[in-house]
Amino acid sequence: MSAETLEPSVGPPGRGHALWVRVWHWCLAAIVLTLAYSGIIILMAHPRLYWGWSGNDLTRPLIELPLGPNYKHGGWRAPIAFFGDPSGPVTRDRTFEIFNQNGWARSLHFLLAWLLVTALAVFAALSVITGHLSRDLLPTGEELAPKAMWQDVRDHLALRIVPAEGGPPYGLLQKLAYLGVLLLAFPLMVLTGLSMSPAVAAAWPWLPALFGGMQSARTLHFVGLGLIVLFVTAHLLMVALSGLGRQIRAMTWGR
Repeated sequence: MSAETLEPSVGPPGRGHALWVRVWHWCLAAIVLTLAYSGIIILMAHPRLYWGWSGNDLTRPLIELPLGPNYKHGGWRAPIAFFGDPSGPVTRDRTFEIFNQNGWARSLHFLLAWLLVTALAVFAALSVITGHLSRDLLPTGEELAPKAMWQDVRDHLALRIVPAEGGPPYGLLQKLAYLGVLLLAFPLMVLTGLSMSPAVAAAWPWLPALFGGMQSARTLHFVGLGLIVLFVTAHLLMVALSGLGRQIRAMTWGR
C-alpha cells in the first residue's frame, strides 16, 4: 500500500517545537533506547516470564521468550531429593553453561531508570507551566467527536498522511499516542520496575501485590516494553511518511 500525501489543512501553520521540548525529546529518546537495550540483556539471562509471586527454572513459565543462549537450554540432570519423601522438594543441576553476564546491564538499567523518572517529572512540570499540555497535547471536544475520530483512524489506515509543518498542532491519534505513553506506559514501567526490587517489596508489599506479585510485575514490565517499542515503531513510520528531513530539522534545530 502506497502512502497518499494530503494537502496541509487550512489553518495556522505549525508553531515549531519549543527549545525545551526538543532538548527533552532527544534526552528521553536516548534514555529509553538505552533502557530497552540493557533490559533485553537482563532478560536474556532468564528469558522466562511468570505470573504470581515466584518463578524459577523449575517452575512452569507463562511464556518463554526466544532470547539469548539460555533459551531452550540443554536441560537438567536427574533431580536430587532433599528428603526421603519423593513428593518433597528437589534440586537439579544444569547440563549447560548458563549465560549470566548482565551485572553491568542491571547497574546501567537501575541508574537510567532514575534518570527517566527525573526527566518525566521535569517534562510534566514544564508541560503544565508553559501550557504545552493544555495547548498541544490534550484533545479538544471537537477532535473527540466520534465522526472526527473515525475519520482520523481511516486516514491513518489508508496512509493518507498530512505533510509535517515542523511542530504543533498535532493530530488526534498523535495526541492520544503521546498521552498514552506519558500517562500509562511510562508509569507502568516505573511502578512495575520498583515492584521487582526486593527492598521495595519488603518496605511496601502492597506495591507488587497491586500487580499480582513480583513475577507478575516483571511480566507486565515486559508488556510495557512491548507497548513502548510499538509506539516508537509507529512514531518513526509517521515521521518518515510525513516528511523525514523536515521533521528531523524541526526537532533538532527548530523550524
